[in-house]
Amino acid sequence: MDLTIALAGNPNSGKTTMFNALTGARQHVGNYPGVTVEKKQGQYQRNGLNIQIVDLPGTYSLTAYSMEEVVARNFLVDEKPAVVVDIVDASNLERNLYLCLQFMEMGLPVVMALNMIDAAQKRDIIVDVDKLSQLLGIPVIPTIARSGHGKAELMQTVATIAEQEHHTKPLSISYGRDVDPVLDAMAEEIGQHNFLTDRYSQRWIALKYLENDEQIRTLGRSHNKTVADNLEAMVADLAVHLKQTLDTYPEAEIADHRYGHITAIMRQGVISIKQDHDRLFMSDRIDRVLINRFAGPLIMVLVIMGLYHFTFTYSKLPVGWLEAFFGWLGGLVNQSLPEGLLKSLIIAGVIDGVGGVLGFVPLIMFMFFGIAFLEDSGYLARVAFMLDRVFRFFGLHGNSVMPFIVSGGIAGGCAVPGIMAARTLKSPRERLATLLTAPFMNCGAKLPIFALLVAAFFADNEAIVMLIITAIAWIGALAVARFLRSTVIQGDSTPFVMELPPYRLPTLKGMVIHTWERTWQYIKKAGTVILGISILLWALMTFPSLPESQVKHFAELRASHQATADTNIIMERAQPHEIEAPSNAAPLLQASLAQIDSREAEAALRYSLAGRIGTFLEGFSTWAGFDWRTNIALIGGFAAKEVVVSTLGTAYSLGGVDAEDAGSLSNTLAASPVWSPLVAFSLIIFTIFYAPCFVSVICIARESGSWKWGAFSMVFNTVLAFGLAVLVYQAGSLLGF
Repeated sequence: MDLTIALAGNPNSGKTTMFNALTGARQHVGNYPGVTVEKKQGQYQRNGLNIQIVDLPGTYSLTAYSMEEVVARNFLVDEKPAVVVDIVDASNLERNLYLCLQFMEMGLPVVMALNMIDAAQKRDIIVDVDKLSQLLGIPVIPTIARSGHGKAELMQTVATIAEQEHHTKPLSISYGRDVDPVLDAMAEEIGQHNFLTDRYSQRWIALKYLENDEQIRTLGRSHNKTVADNLEAMVADLAVHLKQTLDTYPEAEIADHRYGHITAIMRQGVISIKQDHDRLFMSDRIDRVLINRFAGPLIMVLVIMGLYHFTFTYSKLPVGWLEAFFGWLGGLVNQSLPEGLLKSLIIAGVIDGVGGVLGFVPLIMFMFFGIAFLEDSGYLARVAFMLDRVFRFFGLHGNSVMPFIVSGGIAGGCAVPGIMAARTLKSPRERLATLLTAPFMNCGAKLPIFALLVAAFFADNEAIVMLIITAIAWIGALAVARFLRSTVIQGDSTPFVMELPPYRLPTLKGMVIHTWERTWQYIKKAGTVILGISILLWALMTFPSLPESQVKHFAELRASHQATADTNIIMERAQPHEIEAPSNAAPLLQASLAQIDSREAEAALRYSLAGRIGTFLEGFSTWAGFDWRTNIALIGGFAAKEVVVSTLGTAYSLGGVDAEDAGSLSNTLAASPVWSPLVAFSLIIFTIFYAPCFVSVICIARESGSWKWGAFSMVFNTVLAFGLAVLVYQAGSLLGF
């Protein structure tokens, strides 16, 4: 049997864990057409069943407040999945049923997966599954997603429901004597004119109008403006009546009656709690310590410090292996290919460029693994909760914390999904301030730059320096947010309400899947975008080539040194007392010729288009301690931050540094006279704050609705970054660093 089902549910209900348990490695990630919301699809295969599973974005409602809710709703309406599997947290049944009722009101075939029943039982919450199924009129299957318990029965039930071809009757809830007559009148008006009924049911469309659903209203105006105006007038009249009589409004009245319906179900013995109400749940006990006003922030710092220590300690060996591999590969190509552009392209453009980025894959993987543990355990939600008070002071919202964390607030995220995560903010001003400051976080693209510089200049204190870098990113982002909210994005803050999910022990399988998904995205980026940019930058650093006159000059210089060396050797051998001794001239000649080669390579790089740009910018960049090679790398970083590392590798390879002699790029920088810990720290500051990568800029423009904010982020961030880097370098120089 082949069929498509949708996996839906509230955030923190275990939906993603269930998706991983059902699909394993048979899944792929993309985007929904026309939007940047992530789309996950996978396959479940067992006992003749071949079920395509679409993992919908986690939502609390189907009212189109956020892009995630719109995407989830549009998929259910347009794709018409055979069954909707609603993943429900058994220990938070009342809240989770709100979404379930909306599925049922749409007339969708629903199977409930009553998930995390083990966690509910530990909290002495017992759910009468049969009673719940009877009252809702849908199958309810107890499951434990993290262990796979109940998944076979769940999929078998899904297959059984899908085989039943009868139409599912939409759930009809009474919304009170004030709303019901208007709802019926609106449904009749909709039915008479076939108003959007090709996609939605009459009553559901009427409900969306009463809930002030902007997507449905916009669709209605384009379909039949006369009917749309009539419906909006009926809603307006009801709103006035409810305000006068009950001091409420239609949307709130509908929500109240939905929860009333849920309460009626809950009071019929669906749940029994054996424990004493004064006894704290395990999560509550842990939270007394972890989100304590005084102990909580200290523990948070220690957790982040531990993450960095874990990452750098255990990734050092595999990173060394990869560096050695790419060094061996470069040496092999060097011996196999004749001198020329092809050899230069492969060694400097591909191996030293992309290889420099891929060398950090183990570090990225260990970082993502640690992040996955904190995320799946429920601790990251506590971090957001603790930071809410701080964020409000800086003009942001508590919900801004998660976009910051997703963007790399602890390190290793990505600004693009972080920017998209800002959709959860209802206030346009707070959302815009979050969009513009989230790219300051230490995303996975910046991590190779930091890892390179920290390994080269702060190897003895890697975890501490990374913690300092993280703190600078957060403090800088909050300070900029305060500045923006006080100037160009003024307005009041909105209240913050956040659910704290119970603590869970993450599954190894879940963490491995999450780690691999993110690491594979990094590898794909290195093998596609960064490869293309590295080759382009190699070309810019290679052409135009040195004029013939300069090439001839260096050739004559070599010949002159060769002749001098030959004369010295003859003279040495002419001395009787030196006959038995080895000649000193040969090693001196090799060193001298190597120096000439290095000077010629540096001259060629400076003469190239990229070299000219980098040299021109050196007039300004020296204030921040950056030389012309660093300038070339930073220009490439406007496209993607990882390119900074690959371009430095290419620049030092083309610039006459023998990679075989110098060892890793970290060793090369550490040995260079133009580099120092102060220069490295200045570059770290610049990297934190300068323009987001090009994809992030596009995302900012799309999410804000205007390209001016994308342009603003590029110009403002770069000016800010350069100013801070100059301040750090000049102050450090004055202090003798």
